[in-house]
Amino acid sequence: MPVLLDGRKLSRKLNQGRVKTAAAQLERPPGLAAVLVGADPASQVYVRRKGLVAGRIGFVHKQVDLSADIDQAALLQVVADLNVDPEIDGILVQMPLPKHLNATAVLDAIDPSKDVDGFHPINVGLLAQARPLFVPCTPLGVMRMLEDAAIPTSGKHAVIVGRSDIVGKPMAQLLLQANCTVTICHSRTRDLAAEVGKADIVVAAVGRPEMVLGEWIRPGSVVVDVGINRLEDGRLVGDVHFESAFKLASHITPVPGGVGPMTIAMLMENTLRSAALRQGVVLDF
Repeated sequence: MPVLLDGRKLSRKLNQGRVKTAAAQLERPPGLAAVLVGADPASQVYVRRKGLVAGRIGFVHKQVDLSADIDQAALLQVVADLNVDPEIDGILVQMPLPKHLNATAVLDAIDPSKDVDGFHPINVGLLAQARPLFVPCTPLGVMRMLEDAAIPTSGKHAVIVGRSDIVGKPMAQLLLQANCTVTICHSRTRDLAAEVGKADIVVAAVGRPEMVLGEWIRPGSVVVDVGINRLEDGRLVGDVHFESAFKLASHITPVPGGVGPMTIAMLMENTLRSAALRQGVVLDF
């Protein structure tokens, strides 16, 4: 019987424990601003969820709602204003943006010291040099789950399915820095099943429902499913076929309730770190 890596439980432990405690000791509470462009239902849910968590742990949360037809210059001005707002320590611009907007330019405009999503090229470069300021929240959450479950990484073979800037690439950097041997697979990988079958740790982040089959998994592997996909019948599933992988894995994340809550927890941790840096406070974690 595999161990379920419970992201809900761990995120509550981190949020209500060290993050909330450390935030209460600062001169002013950490401030997080979320910019939401348009009325995409999924984005609205995500931003509202982040705001609820922030409120529960004593953060200031500012949601900036903008119309879907806002132009590039106006959106960049919103970001510029948040960059100099003394009460805001973290800025996130909820993706995806409407197609007429240049998302790269918007993310590049965020002050790197407030880029709590870890997407600014300066933060990407610092992570590549193993001296990160802010790490993208989803892969950081995966590492926290592995650490909490005392899953060894040194010398292990990790296979990442997906090469996105948000998950796949930073995940590879973190696992490499944890002394894994890392393989990144993608749409052009030949014999994906064979590559997955070599892994001690599998991280699926490809955005295709149940694409990674249980028969690909080497018995005893750790399976981390980053994907979340809604099927036509309304069910939420990951990028891994859970039922078949469950029979072979030593540890596995459920969907939902696995990596998702940890992403939000790491956003709170990054915002806390930003606030502490601004106030000259050294965190002990």
